[in-house]
Amino acid sequence: MRYFIYLLLVVSFFLSNAIAQVPKLKVSSIPKGKLMAFAPAFKKYINVFGVHVFATKGTPDSKIFHAASILAEYLDNDENGKPDNMRVIEALTSRGAYLEIFVNERELQRVHKRGEHFKEGFHYGISQFVDETNPQNGRFDATLEEVFHLITHHGYGNAYPRIFGPHSGTQIAKCLDLARKGHFVEVPKSYPKGAWFTYDDQSCEYGCMITEYIYWAMTSILGAQKSPQRRQEIMHEWRLPTRELVRKGDPAVFELLTDPKYKFPTRLPDGKYKVSS
Repeated sequence: MRYFIYLLLVVSFFLSNAIAQVPKLKVSSIPKGKLMAFAPAFKKYINVFGVHVFATKGTPDSKIFHAASILAEYLDNDENGKPDNMRVIEALTSRGAYLEIFVNERELQRVHKRGEHFKEGFHYGISQFVDETNPQNGRFDATLEEVFHLITHHGYGNAYPRIFGPHSGTQIAKCLDLARKGHFVEVPKSYPKGAWFTYDDQSCEYGCMITEYIYWAMTSILGAQKSPQRRQEIMHEWRLPTRELVRKGDPAVFELLTDPKYKFPTRLPDGKYKVSS
């Protein structure tokens, strides 16, 4: 028994060290082993602290590099080469969490219909498209959203299930109900007057709404939504686009997301992850 416990500790030590290694943000082929389940559809790969980034053959290397950099900056926000919150990292890596990048919607549908990686138990992923990844025409970079969804839904939601779990009754769910002025399992035909989160996508169930809500609040605190153009784009679903507006208008979620013990990012990623020397 003692030997078995010792062996578990040794394995845990080496796994922790492997996860904590500074990520080499270099596009490579799919690693051999269980991840080969992704190989029929995906040809490009980067590992970020044990979290996987996959991309199809038609995805430019610059796009997958950008997505991986944003992921690294969110997870290692002070860029010291180590994840800020190992509890979140362990929640992500234990589930094989991954980001997948497609050229377009048709490619995603084709790959998901075949479901090769789903058959091998890989279900904890988030998808995005090439044209929304670091766009150069003034459009908002969706990487800031999709990567953060991956981290909060599969990471924080499992690392702190009573606090950030994407279901009714958690602390973040109570904040959501305040922001929408009611507990709505399904999207209502109209939100009550005074609601500041009014997302109306009918396909977004309650857990999805929690994930979207955390994203809006956190990225507003970090300054991603503050430009006049961006405010106009999002006002139909989010009305607190700056740090000060979140602090005053939604103090409960502001306190939760800025609580140092959860180690959320304090700086907005810029896609230029570089470990401080």
